Amino acid sequence: MILTIASFMMMTIGPAKPTPLNVPMVPLQSTRGEISQGFDAKRAFQYLVRQTAFGPRAPGLPGHDRCLKYLRTELGQLADAVRSQEFSTTMPSGRPLLLTNLIASFNVRSTDRIVLSAHWDTRLWADQDPHVKNRTKPIAGANDGASGVAVLLEIAQQLKAVPPTVGVDIILFDGEDIGTSGKPGSFCQGSRYFAKNKPPDFRPLFGINIDMVGDRELTIYREQNSERLARQYQDLIFSTARHLNVTQFIDAPGPEVSDDHLPLNEVGIPTVNLIDFDYPDESNKFWHTLADTPDKCSAGSLKAVGTVILKILYSQL
Repeated sequence: MILTIASFMMMTIGPAKPTPLNVPMVPLQSTRGEISQGFDAKRAFQYLVRQTAFGPRAPGLPGHDRCLKYLRTELGQLADAVRSQEFSTTMPSGRPLLLTNLIASFNVRSTDRIVLSAHWDTRLWADQDPHVKNRTKPIAGANDGASGVAVLLEIAQQLKAVPPTVGVDIILFDGEDIGTSGKPGSFCQGSRYFAKNKPPDFRPLFGINIDMVGDRELTIYREQNSERLARQYQDLIFSTARHLNVTQFIDAPGPEVSDDHLPLNEVGIPTVNLIDFDYPDESNKFWHTLADTPDKCSAGSLKAVGTVILKILYSQL
């Protein structure tokens, strides 16, 4: 993802209806939502650690291949249908790379669908590391990569246990972090490819993209591209967090971030980006460095995000 200057310096998917205009801003239904209170923070954190155990997951590295196999197997045990979306890109050096998006679908017969997404790849270069000698090394990506995936895998566990009335498509994007600094168009390769190749009749109600949500000192503000492009659903998320007293969500303006939600918005899927770019604080000293390791992350932070998302999913009629 990229923090823009303006802020702080199958697929197995059925036809869907257009986005309705009367989405409630505070989901008060309690039916299946109360069942979902079992978001397992410990298991979610284990998912985070397991990903980092494969090593850096940048495309072209051994850890990327091992993690892809693991994610495909794990989702295959939980979802109603899983598909891989393979595509290729070329690095600035001319080196070709094979990338893979994973799409896991739940309640495939439902025409009302919600997209949940995160990127599963990691940065090939620790280009923000304070030590120059480390800037050509790949990062572990515990927060920037593994945290979002960990939340979605645990959500998949819950959706398997208690099927939702709404259809859910979990999309794990590849190639989000292979871009070149200063060139925004070189990032978010997986979401760009998915959006470009989206079936014309795939029109989810909305989407939620999550990125860098494992920070021990988690604070999620209203990301400004989401405010501009999907405010209705950003309102839904923050009102839900307030309703659940999840204090990690701060209902105030945050930064403007270029991330995987933008390509989805560009093709008519209103998508909110949940991100804490202050990692661990305003210094942002762990982002794209070798210090992005599991000890900087928290199971409680994963649970905060997962609990809000689950409440929204199970509150859909």
